[in-house]
Amino acid sequence: MSDQEDFNKMGGPGNISESYQFNPASVIVSVVFSLIFLLGTVGNSLVLAVLLRNGQMGYSTTNLFILNLSVADFFFIIFCVPFQATIYSLEGWVFGSFMCKAVHFFINLTMYASSFTLAAVSVDRYLAIRYPLRSRELRTPCNAVAAMAVIWGLSLVFAGPYLSYYDLIDFASGNVCVPGWEEYNRKVLDTCTFVFGYVIPVLIVSLSYTRTIKYLWTAVDPLDGMSESKRAKRKVTKMIIIVTVLFCICWLPYHVVILCYLYGDFPFNQTTYAFRLLSHCMAYANSCLNPIVYALVSKHFRKGFKKVFSCILSKKARNKIQSLVPVPSWGNIRCHSLKGGSCKGSPRSFWPQTSRGRQYALISPC
Repeated sequence: MSDQEDFNKMGGPGNISESYQFNPASVIVSVVFSLIFLLGTVGNSLVLAVLLRNGQMGYSTTNLFILNLSVADFFFIIFCVPFQATIYSLEGWVFGSFMCKAVHFFINLTMYASSFTLAAVSVDRYLAIRYPLRSRELRTPCNAVAAMAVIWGLSLVFAGPYLSYYDLIDFASGNVCVPGWEEYNRKVLDTCTFVFGYVIPVLIVSLSYTRTIKYLWTAVDPLDGMSESKRAKRKVTKMIIIVTVLFCICWLPYHVVILCYLYGDFPFNQTTYAFRLLSHCMAYANSCLNPIVYALVSKHFRKGFKKVFSCILSKKARNKIQSLVPVPSWGNIRCHSLKGGSCKGSPRSFWPQTSRGRQYALISPC
C-alpha cells in the first residue's frame, strides 16, 4: 500500500477510515461536537455583545484583542465544527469540493489568528505592566486595530495554501476530503504551520509572561495609590494567561498527531484513532472555553453578561406588553414648533393608566 493510500485511510487531519466506525463513538462524537457548537456560539456571542454593546467595557487595547480572539473563535465554531462533526458520523464527505477546501482553510486561518492574537496581547500586557507610562503612546486603540489587521493579513498568507491542500477523492463508501499534495510538500506545509502557528507564538507568550510575572511579583510600587491599579492589572493578566495556557494545551495534541504521522510511526488502529479523535475534540473545544474563563475570572465580564441577559429578558417583557397595550399613533400628534412649542395629543394621553416603569419599558431601548 502506498503512502497516499495509507494517508487516505487515515483521513489526514480531518477524516476517518471506514474500517473503524463505531456506532457508540459516532453518538458520543455527535453529542460532544453539539455541546462545543452550542457553548461556543452562545459564549462567544455573549462576549461580542458585551464588548460591542455601547462600548460598555471601553475600547482598551486588551479588550480589542479579546474581541479579535472572540471573532476568531466564533468563525471557527460556525464554519468548522459542524462540518468536521460529520466526518465522524458519516461515511464520506457530503459537502462538495469547495467546502472541503474552505473548511480546512478556515480551521488554519482562525488557528493562526488566535495564536497571533495571544502573542500580541502577551506583549501588550507586558508593556502595560512594565512600562505603564511610556507605553501609553504605543498602546492606543488605533494601534491595536492596526495590529489586528496585520494579524488577519498574516493569517490569510499562512493559511492560504490550504485552499489547494485538500481535495475530494472517490472511495467505495463515497467521497472523502483528504490532502492531495505530495508527501514532501505536505511535510513542508504542516511543519511550517506547527512552527509559525504554534511554536513561535508560544515562545513569544512564554517570554512575555515570564517577564511580566517576574515583575508583578517582585516590583514594589513607589506610591500606595498604585496598588489598586496593580491588583487590577494582575487580574487581567491572570485571565489572559489562563486563556493562553488553554490554547497551548488544547492545540498541542492536534499538531502532534499530524507530525507523528508525517515523521514518525503512526499506525492506524483503535488507539491512534482514539488519540486523533481526542486531539480534534480538544482543539475544537478551545473555542468555547474562553468565554467560560472570562466569566469565572473577570467581574467586569460577569457584570456585562448579566446586563446582556437582563436586556434580553426586558425586551421579551416589553414585546409581551406591546402585544397587550395599544401603541399611540405618532401621526396624530401635532407640534407647533420643534423648539419650545407645544404638542397636541401628547403621547402620554394615549397610554393606559400604567406605572411609569411600564410606560418606560414600552418606549425605551435596552
